Amino acid sequence: MSLPHVFTGATLATLAPQGYGLVPQGALVTEAGHIAWLGPQERLPAAYHGAPTTALKGRLLTPALIDCHSHIVHGGNRAQEFELRLQGATYEEVARAGGGIASTVAATRAASEEALLAAALLRADALIAEGVSTIEVKSGYGLDLPTELKMLRVARALAAQRPLRISTTFLGAHAVPKGAGADTYIDTICIPTLRAAHAEGLVDMVDGFCEGIAFDVPQITRVFEAARALGLPVKLHAEQLSNIGGTQLAARFGARSADHVEYATEADAAALAQSGTVAVLLPGAFYTLNETRKPPVEAFRKHNVPMALATDWNPGSSPLGSLLLAMNMGCTLFGLTPAEALAGVTRHAAQALGLSDAGTLAVGKRADLAIWNVQHPAELSYGIGINPLHSRIFAGRP
Repeated sequence: MSLPHVFTGATLATLAPQGYGLVPQGALVTEAGHIAWLGPQERLPAAYHGAPTTALKGRLLTPALIDCHSHIVHGGNRAQEFELRLQGATYEEVARAGGGIASTVAATRAASEEALLAAALLRADALIAEGVSTIEVKSGYGLDLPTELKMLRVARALAAQRPLRISTTFLGAHAVPKGAGADTYIDTICIPTLRAAHAEGLVDMVDGFCEGIAFDVPQITRVFEAARALGLPVKLHAEQLSNIGGTQLAARFGARSADHVEYATEADAAALAQSGTVAVLLPGAFYTLNETRKPPVEAFRKHNVPMALATDWNPGSSPLGSLLLAMNMGCTLFGLTPAEALAGVTRHAAQALGLSDAGTLAVGKRADLAIWNVQHPAELSYGIGINPLHSRIFAGRP
């Protein structure tokens, strides 16, 4: 068992129970990978007075950040499609012409497991450098059994190669493979692959893309029913480009999150509130695709729907490798407050992944911490292209 370690002279942003939860001139004690005590430094228990101590000299200490929606395991890139969109092509037009997800599927199928891991580690390192401790990683660029399992094995391997927590999400219902019918694909490839991945212990959650260019509500319903039969929680790409009922579907299944949700309505917000589902906002995709329809943030506030933020790091619609920039975008593009943005990458991001031991500073929680060279947490959302991370602590270890 590791000995206690004391951090003193910090401004603690506990993120609990709401807002920043600031504790000025605070101290925090880690022991055995968890938070053993925190509070005003003047109240530090005598039992810790002789323990090894790190003086933080007024720095900000927060929970480590959580990226709750990413696609960092993939082959290739889509820079050429970026050029096409700049010339006027829409995301849907690129996808229907054989680009989009289909092009990444081809590159991912062709890549070896070793090559996918090497590329994903570079992306993971970029997030770690910004104080991220936990990353959700999706499959969905295989659309066949061998490649979907390959992607999930690579995602699991990230946690063996780096001090990270990885949540894996099966996203077999991401796109319809070229030459296949959507219903046939769901029933003969997607659902059997989900069962195979679960049998290998590769799946923590199940996701789908409910959209006109992907799968409709009845098709995703069959995937979610298969997930429920396996005891797996679900989440959903919903209402990104139109409203076809994905958010209501997510709510009916008690999904952990509904993601994108630009076209969600107030009725959708009410449904998410009733089901306890987190709305995950993805400003990187909104920005990259030059969209104009914003998520209904005011409706989410009105109905007390928790809002998370994530990078959605993927090669097509959101090649965004900075969670700090996602926080700034959430404020400048969607109108979040800096407090909402920080909660969105800590407390609410943990909720979106079903993690009860992370996302806030509290006794008994994991000692996944981020220490920042700033005085106030609003500075984390304020900076553009600025990384003020001083150090990251993972399970109590630097």
